Amino acid sequence: MNINLFQTRMWKHIRTTVGLGVAASLVASLTGCSSLTQPIDGVPAHRLPPEFFPAPKNNLVPVDIALLSLEPPRDYQLGPDDILGVYIEGVLPFNPPNTPPEPPPVNFPEQDSTLPPSIGYPIAVQDDGTLSLPLIEPLEVEGLTLDQVREKIREAYIDNDILREEKARPIVTLIKERTYDVIVVREDGLGDSNQRSLQAQSSEFIRGRDNSASGGLVKLPAYKNDILHALVETGGLPGLNAKNEVRVLRASEADKRKRAQFVRDFYASQRNAMLDPCVCPPELPPDPSILRIPLRLPPGVIPNISPEDVELQDGDIVYIENRETEVFYTGGQLPGGEFPLPRDYDLDVLGAMALAGGGIGQTTGGGGGFGGARSVGGVPPGMLYILRHTPCNGQVAIEVDLARAINDPRSRPLVQPGDTLILQYKCEEELLNFGLGTFFTYGIQELLRN
Repeated sequence: MNINLFQTRMWKHIRTTVGLGVAASLVASLTGCSSLTQPIDGVPAHRLPPEFFPAPKNNLVPVDIALLSLEPPRDYQLGPDDILGVYIEGVLPFNPPNTPPEPPPVNFPEQDSTLPPSIGYPIAVQDDGTLSLPLIEPLEVEGLTLDQVREKIREAYIDNDILREEKARPIVTLIKERTYDVIVVREDGLGDSNQRSLQAQSSEFIRGRDNSASGGLVKLPAYKNDILHALVETGGLPGLNAKNEVRVLRASEADKRKRAQFVRDFYASQRNAMLDPCVCPPELPPDPSILRIPLRLPPGVIPNISPEDVELQDGDIVYIENRETEVFYTGGQLPGGEFPLPRDYDLDVLGAMALAGGGIGQTTGGGGGFGGARSVGGVPPGMLYILRHTPCNGQVAIEVDLARAINDPRSRPLVQPGDTLILQYKCEEELLNFGLGTFFTYGIQELLRN
């Protein structure tokens, strides 16, 4: 072969190859290829270790709400602040000799009370658990039933030679049971209609918008002073925009001191960690003085809830916390926004895209806020990145190939609070869209012209 002919063909081939490369680069720059202009270094989802993924919650089972209430005794047992109706013929009230006895007064219960009408004069059980009656020493009645108190009063008046056995027939009834003052603070007070439309309005959801925290003082009768009755009195179980747990802050001085010491220890550890720039500041651990009662648990897990845990005393605080921080963000070719995560079921990346208004396989007309190129062809974007926070203010980018995610469930990671989902075109997808758009825009026009 002629050497000159060979060199000519070689230079022609090189010029063609270089021209195609320059043309491809030019097209990529014209289409704004986000994989080149805004690259994200991601790790494929199927290569990440399990600790980067949240635990599933689809299989969580609701806790039996009967565990949140106290089992009342068969017979009511008296205690301080109970109000009894007592009638003792000839003594309470006092009747002079040779006068007919007065009939005992009848007391009707309050409107919201479940007690039957009572008979007798109201006498309260003292703070020390005693009952003061005329002509005898105070009687210890704490923990006794009405029948036991009636027999004890009868024996006391007989032993003190005040009444004869045939005349000692006291009447003891319960006018009003003792109550416990409990504070309930709820941050799920959106109302039923708003709760139902929360997901429908998720595209307009803005964290901090719900400022409808409610609270108040609830008076719970004895043996109903438990968590379940406190929730029922204030609207029922936590709603969808509340966490699946109930917190109880005890009012005892020991628990208050324990909480104060916990806060001091935490800030002290943070200050010590800030002295070393290589040490990660510790996160706030759970407060051991706050009782947390979960409302949903994995199957087979028996909740460790004792009657002492659900029993409430004066001054205790029942707290229902809002889960307004359980949101994820979208950008790129997805409509930009903030969206709440479901509380009771899992949401993978495909469901999150559908929730944000960008279903898989759907071509987009421009993204929200991250600078995606406008689709001029028919090829949908095929790469999704999940920006996930890690401890010590770190971040990991999880790369999700949507074509693989459709066929492989392991390539569909679950979305967790704080994630940012960025949908982008692959570079070849943008080139193909540009080529298709150019052909249908100019190529067909030239064909029809010729």
